[in-house]
Amino acid sequence: MRDSDRVVVVGGGVAGLVAARALVLAGRDVVLVERSARLGGQLASHSVAGIELDAGAEAYAVRGEELPRLLRALKLADDIVRPVAAPAWLHRADGSAVPLPATSLLGIPGVPLARDVIDAIGLRAALRAQLDNLLPGLVASKAETVGELVRRRMGAAVRDGLVAPVVRGVHSVTPDELEVDRVAPGLRTALLRQGSLAAAVRSRREAAPAGALVASLRGGLHRMVAALAADLERFGVEVRTGAEVISADERGVTISGGERIPGEVVLAAPLEVDAPRTRTTVATIAVDTPELADAPRGTGVLVAPGAPEVTARALTHLTAKWEWLAASTPLHLIRLSYDADVDVTPDLAHRDAQTLLGRSLPAPVDGAVVRWERVGRRADAEHAIDGMRRVGEAESGTGLASVIPYALGVASAIPSGGEEQPD
Repeated sequence: MRDSDRVVVVGGGVAGLVAARALVLAGRDVVLVERSARLGGQLASHSVAGIELDAGAEAYAVRGEELPRLLRALKLADDIVRPVAAPAWLHRADGSAVPLPATSLLGIPGVPLARDVIDAIGLRAALRAQLDNLLPGLVASKAETVGELVRRRMGAAVRDGLVAPVVRGVHSVTPDELEVDRVAPGLRTALLRQGSLAAAVRSRREAAPAGALVASLRGGLHRMVAALAADLERFGVEVRTGAEVISADERGVTISGGERIPGEVVLAAPLEVDAPRTRTTVATIAVDTPELADAPRGTGVLVAPGAPEVTARALTHLTAKWEWLAASTPLHLIRLSYDADVDVTPDLAHRDAQTLLGRSLPAPVDGAVVRWERVGRRADAEHAIDGMRRVGEAESGTGLASVIPYALGVASAIPSGGEEQPD
């Protein structure tokens, strides 16, 4: 085997696993190097009350064909599940709670004067949002962030009262930090075509696959990692965990201990990348109570910035959201997200859960706290460095629906070493 036939993938998160799989199927000899002792990055699991749950991402956006195609190849397609068709709620800045508008995208209302929009942000703010229908389609069509787009089309009240809680809870950033084209590809094009942002939202919702805009896997999204790792082993990828790359260039990498691994290099870890980083903490608690059987806040609650007497920025009622999980336990499982500077404990999660669900709850029977660092998409448009290609969140933006197609695209641009193997 010639060194020129080898590709070294640095990083064993989802992007690295997907790129390594695509490269070995294209006939390349592949070595994957991961610094930690496990694969999967932010697709991880932990046990709460004896139940294996997602510790990181627990759902993915339903868009594009690459992710469904990959799940079919991994023999996971039969386990794709959609959340229960119940609304999420908004915990408003004044401490009250209302259902999120039904026809919306990222919190952007498709019908500004709908009753649920007025209930959420008030008549005056809804009337301002309705002015979107009178503005020329060109207004804000070049806005780069969700915050700028919404503010200019529908006003600050919609941005702050509806969009900010959704974006903050789902993407861990503010609307002014979230790029439109990364989180909602085609939305600006639809704005120009439809003539208003509200109409663009409606058209995007109508064009989406039937059902919810997110999906997951029965048993947890973390199951993707084991399936990808099994394929890498089956196809002969050499996987090295616990090996830190201390230097890399276009001809190979050097790992801790001084060993040199020659070959083309794909960086699936943010080595020396100047990209924004967002730290977040996730707390999951299990409570034994019939008080939550009626799912008082649907599948979960998104929290407006500045809401009183609550520290969490979002709550997911996991057993109300996923039928497979509710069928597996009589307990109610609740997941809360926090900013990194919060000292999160199961007791704090318990207090916040009571506030956000509007119910008195018994003490948790179990709980777990996990801390993550998410890498945002960097501003530099150059996605290769010193002859090495890059994949991962810093290149594609966050979310499996962005990470996986990007990793596959980069892998397909690397010349193959022979005939593609069958799945």
